[in-house]
Amino acid sequence: MVNQINSRFPGGCHLFLANIFDPTDGVGDTEDAGLPAWKDGEKLVAAFNEVIRRCASRHSFVHLVDVHAAFLGHGIHCAQFWSAHYDSKDPHYWYYVNLEDPNERGYDVIRRLFLLEFARTADQLR
Repeated sequence: MVNQINSRFPGGCHLFLANIFDPTDGVGDTEDAGLPAWKDGEKLVAAFNEVIRRCASRHSFVHLVDVHAAFLGHGIHCAQFWSAHYDSKDPHYWYYVNLEDPNERGYDVIRRLFLLEFARTADQLR
């Protein structure tokens, strides 16, 4: 798909791909959020994120936006100061009630992550 998109822009293009966030903050306990247990959830998220990372590393026009790392510590364990991903500067929940989507704060973070990557890319083009 990435090569197909690139072929449609003979003058070149830049694609920005976000990886997948983990609302369990790396714990994998979806049942604690009221969802069915997902035994291999963490493994699947890690595998998909690895595919996205490899895609970005193989193509100079593809840029990874690391939403996964930014969102760790802002899921269902965001208030647990003993958690490995606790963010004392911003210990807030960034997910909507369905746990699959970000809330307003989460979407704002995603927007800013993309804008920062756009700016880094533009700086490299100068």
